[in-house]
Amino acid sequence: MKGRVEIQHVSPAVDCGRYAAKAVVGDDVVVGADAFREGHEKIAVAVRYRGPDDSRWRDAPMRLDANDRWYGHFPVDRMGAWRYQVMGWTDYFVTWLDGLQKKHAAGQTDLDVDVEEGALLLERRRSDVSKAVAAVLDDTIDALRSDRTLTERVAAAGDPDLLAVLKRNPERLDATLSKPELSLWVDRPAARFSAWYEMFPRSEGAVPSSSETVGPEGQPSKSGTFAEAAKRLPAIAEMGFDVVYLPPIHPIGRTNRKGSSGPHDLDPGPDDPGVPWAIGNEEGGHDAVHPDLGTIGDFDKFVAEAATHGLEIALDYAIQCSPDHPWVTEHPQWFKHRPDGTIQYAENPPKKYQDIYPVNFDTDDREALWAELKRILDHWVSHGVKIFRVDNPHTKALPFWEWVIAEIRAEHPEVLFLAEAFTRPKMMQTLAKLGFSQSYTYFAWRNTKHELTTYVTELAHTDMADYYRPNFWPNTPDILTEFLQTGGRPAFKLRLVLAALLSPAYGIYSGYELSEAEPLEPGSEEYFASEKYGYRPRDWDHPDSLAPYIGRINGIRRAHPVFAELRNVWFHHIGNDALLCFSKVDANRNGAVLTIVNLDPHNPQDGVTWLDLWQLGLEHAGPFEAHDLMTDTTYIWNGPDNYVHLDPAVEVAHVLRLRSL
Repeated sequence: MKGRVEIQHVSPAVDCGRYAAKAVVGDDVVVGADAFREGHEKIAVAVRYRGPDDSRWRDAPMRLDANDRWYGHFPVDRMGAWRYQVMGWTDYFVTWLDGLQKKHAAGQTDLDVDVEEGALLLERRRSDVSKAVAAVLDDTIDALRSDRTLTERVAAAGDPDLLAVLKRNPERLDATLSKPELSLWVDRPAARFSAWYEMFPRSEGAVPSSSETVGPEGQPSKSGTFAEAAKRLPAIAEMGFDVVYLPPIHPIGRTNRKGSSGPHDLDPGPDDPGVPWAIGNEEGGHDAVHPDLGTIGDFDKFVAEAATHGLEIALDYAIQCSPDHPWVTEHPQWFKHRPDGTIQYAENPPKKYQDIYPVNFDTDDREALWAELKRILDHWVSHGVKIFRVDNPHTKALPFWEWVIAEIRAEHPEVLFLAEAFTRPKMMQTLAKLGFSQSYTYFAWRNTKHELTTYVTELAHTDMADYYRPNFWPNTPDILTEFLQTGGRPAFKLRLVLAALLSPAYGIYSGYELSEAEPLEPGSEEYFASEKYGYRPRDWDHPDSLAPYIGRINGIRRAHPVFAELRNVWFHHIGNDALLCFSKVDANRNGAVLTIVNLDPHNPQDGVTWLDLWQLGLEHAGPFEAHDLMTDTTYIWNGPDNYVHLDPAVEVAHVLRLRSL
């Protein structure tokens, strides 16, 4: 028989429980539900939960908020698949007690029968509790049936210690369980909070070809190696990054290889290295290392060296092949053949990728294809790679992602997947639901106060926050925005501040610290002398490098745990559309950090804040301290309205730690 309590609108529940919500180890997962029953009876509500390999459910009480909405929370202490439900039942004793107390308060005195009803409820309850609990119940039963005054007996029934015992040992005679059981995937903390740095190892220590605008004239081209790239790791760690992401490190095809001049260069020189995403030649495919970079042993040393600096290696996972990939001859059925017998190369009109064949997920040989694609992931996991940046997952079969991510997680729950999908919103959201740990976003193209506020609010304060973890990138090898092209060094600084302090996960592509901003041509987001097509060694010791500034920002992120969260972002009013004002505060409204950014890289801007002091935990404070973590300057502010001036030629942002005096 169904219980009498109605349970509705349980949250988080991604698509009614079709997909798992997300959390990280150490979270207290907040669960909400509407719960009620007919009549005036009181109910109790709890969330039931169990973790990976748990044989029994555990319970956590839920509390009534308002309008029949209940909230509770439970801790998650390890990675893996968790389950949870909401349970509601009639609390007969509390219902009885409420009625008794109201009658007594109204002056009614003929309540002996009412009191006996309570004693009978406790007798019923004592039949299936421990001896210690039964002893407490017996003491109350004796008190209710004694010759004490009515006031004393009512007080005994409402004794806080008794109620606490009953709450710990509830009687669930008519319990209702929410359906279905809901899923929660718990990742390690790096799934939410991490700072990424993208680098091409082949450019470190490389000699570019003479056709490029950089490098010595007339020298033959030469690739960098893992050993040379490892020399860059200490500087990356010093800037405060956690993850070093490498584009594909595999052998590169020679057929239709793109030249170093850019995407339209179909006439490569003999030394042009080709695009790393054109994977595979006679030297191997997705499980091989480009011999110019070194051996698989050299890669293992690179991974180990990164670990000594507190860095993880993320590897690109691109399901595509050059025409020279071994799969093309060994498994031609894995590719789409045109009417003339040729294999269809990749296109994203008007872009053409003549050097790449996409894999055909509609092949009749699907089982073998999927098994091979999983084997590739297993191979790199065995070499210490626990993070994969997945190239264009929205162009691959969605059932494959759901399957392969679940398969990898079953064996290696610590492995993370970043979805590189700049596409339609619902597709990006679905990839996150299918299991991707993090997702690229539209951040690179959100520049105005309205755009940023609207977009971040959607990510942090809608149901998307239950499953979609953003990773903000102001630039990538494919994306050099007009804002960066035209904004100069201040544009790079302010976009860094926004990415790093709005989103718990963010990344930059190497060269960002040097403010590289020259496009291939007007109106293009392609870089001039793009590293995708050739080697690009850099002078990392340039005096205008933003490396120290990046290190300061990442240091602030690490020192203040509020930046490890997304849902705690709050936008405050400031009287200038060129200034963005937002805070991050912990759950207890302590440790508030307020960031104010000048969104105009060309001109000084000023304005007056109107802070939501209650959101900052300062509603009862008098004057309070605003300590700028960027400049180590302290201001004394009073109330919500405070004057701010930011000159991008000097500093683009205030990052203020707030506390009452």
